[in-house]
Amino acid sequence: FIVNVALATVGRDLHTGPAELELTVSGYGVAYACSLVAGGRLGDRLGRRRVFLAGMAAFTLASVLCGVAPSAPLLIVFRVVQGLAAGLMFPQVIASIQAGFEGPDRHRALGFLGAVVGAAGAVGQIVGGSLLAADIAGMGWRPIFLVNVPVGVVALVVGRRMLPESRTPTAPAIDVMGGLTLAATIALVLLPLTLGRASGWPAWTWVSLAASPVAGVLFVASQRRFERSGRTPLVPLSLLEVRYARLGLTAMLLFATCVGGFLFSLTMVLQAGHGYSALKSGMTMVPSALAFFVVALLTRRLTARFGDRLVAGGSLVFAVGLAGFAAVVAASGAHLNAAAASAPLVVLGLGWAAAMVPLMGVVMAGLPAERAGLAGGVLSTALQVGLASGASIVGSVLFSVAGSGVDVGRWREATLVMTAVECGLALATAATVWRLRRAAVSR
Repeated sequence: FIVNVALATVGRDLHTGPAELELTVSGYGVAYACSLVAGGRLGDRLGRRRVFLAGMAAFTLASVLCGVAPSAPLLIVFRVVQGLAAGLMFPQVIASIQAGFEGPDRHRALGFLGAVVGAAGAVGQIVGGSLLAADIAGMGWRPIFLVNVPVGVVALVVGRRMLPESRTPTAPAIDVMGGLTLAATIALVLLPLTLGRASGWPAWTWVSLAASPVAGVLFVASQRRFERSGRTPLVPLSLLEVRYARLGLTAMLLFATCVGGFLFSLTMVLQAGHGYSALKSGMTMVPSALAFFVVALLTRRLTARFGDRLVAGGSLVFAVGLAGFAAVVAASGAHLNAAAASAPLVVLGLGWAAAMVPLMGVVMAGLPAERAGLAGGVLSTALQVGLASGASIVGSVLFSVAGSGVDVGRWREATLVMTAVECGLALATAATVWRLRRAAVSR
């Protein structure tokens, strides 16, 4: 998320357009999403500590490559490598918590993890803005990647000394074909949607879109064949036959797309549309980040009281915050006041935490114990696919209206269209969670 606030600066420095900026975000997200389950299986088999440290080392190296990338295409490639490395790291965190804690301690640890991961989405933009404002050694946007190097080195040293090793020798085989066909399906949709508008919709974009259903069929066939052979596929189709699991997966995908699209679009609206500096853009998110963190720390207690109603209500509050932001932009004229923009973002932050942090736990708690483990991997994949897709889909909507210029009127119109799409996604999430509640009652 630290990258979002730097996108406008990256675009100016590397002389690149909106499509490449969207791919800088979505390329990382798709690679991350498609490697999560495989990374978890590798950790189960080879040792979670070992795979986590290997992923951390690879992520740190990829950060160096991103920091010195001389062009947008190479930056996108290195971001994909970063995403693959993150897919090795993150599953080991959840699995190690599951293996190292029991009962209330496990719930508490997962609660803190959810709070930290969620708050990082907002805090990353603040840190990114500060680094850009400092312009360390005249390097512009590059320190937002290079800052990972000292962090990574410290994490490697501390991790070698403190992290316990754990593994599951009987872990299922890795579904390589499932990962490849899922990645191909997503890429065949996202690439033409991201690059098509800017390049005038050449023939390859239509060929890609036409080929995506074929890749999707191959993915489903590979999952069915893998599961029938007694192994655990990337997305177990038998899990999707459970209505509760299907609705939970849909809710996660919808809200993640909403969040990913908004975080990408917000920084472009503030910087490209209203001339905010990276620091001012990041600081505009500070109240939202604080609101998020407060609710995230209370989530376990709130979930115990309200259950899945918290997720549905959080989605509605998120939509209210979006509508408030749209109203402020519509009334702002030529200059958008930062304090006025921050006020509805506080509401948005409250809803974001109330919906996102407990969503996975709420879905998994409503499934049979033998299905919860499978659902965790599938939901994590849906989360990252949604975040990546949101940047490309909502970003494309934004730029199709705003164009490539700096006309404030067009950016205002683009912001209103973007927030309308975002409100639709948030309301669809609330409706899906409400159906999830009914599915739980009728089981």
